[in-house]
Amino acid sequence: MDVRLQVGLNFKRLRLARGLTQEEASELTGVSQQYLSGLERGRRNPTVLTLHELSRPLGGEPIDLLKPIEEAK
Repeated sequence: MDVRLQVGLNFKRLRLARGLTQEEASELTGVSQQYLSGLERGRRNPTVLTLHELSRPLGGEPIDLLKPIEEAK
């Protein structure tokens, strides 16, 4: 699986586990809703710093966004 899609699906999983919309996640992370939409579709290539900014407000660690989908479940 493409690592960009893997990150996006893991972010979406964390976001939904917290019961957040993309707009709410955008407010928590400081990342635009448009960026989050592209991320969840595997169209963004986040930096290490962005992985940190995305995972922490959702109660995760950057490594949680990189886990293979089978491990993340």
